[in-house]
Amino acid sequence: MEPTDSATDTDPTDIKSIAVSATDLVAAIEATADGSETVVRVTPPFSGRMRARLHVVQSDDSDDETLHIDPASLLTADAPAYPTPDDTADELRDADDETYSVERHRTYHEQRLAEWRASVPDHVVDSTTLGDRDQDVTVSLLGP
Repeated sequence: MEPTDSATDTDPTDIKSIAVSATDLVAAIEATADGSETVVRVTPPFSGRMRARLHVVQSDDSDDETLHIDPASLLTADAPAYPTPDDTADELRDADDETYSVERHRTYHEQRLAEWRASVPDHVVDSTTLGDRDQDVTVSLLGP
């Protein structure tokens, strides 16, 4: 991280890039698909390069300086949708070479989730805006 000036360490316009781990991003997107209000967040002191981390939003989160980033905003428009159990059941039922059973569905759903998780990092945007700022920040993905 770059050194911060104490007068501007709470100024989010200091941020030029954010880094997020692939694991945190996939977990955040999966959690939001399951109905949890999950974000990646950046906390002060702000600097040129910031690390965004997985965070489940709580009702008592009242820190106005923390930035909550919608994980979906870090993905390209062609990112694959999260495979829900209903989706994978329909896929399995529509397959000509498969017969639906609860056990086959469980196995197939786990396979589709693994494929989805592996593909999400390939769909991370190069840049995004944070909150209501007009300035883009670069997005870097950490890990595989």
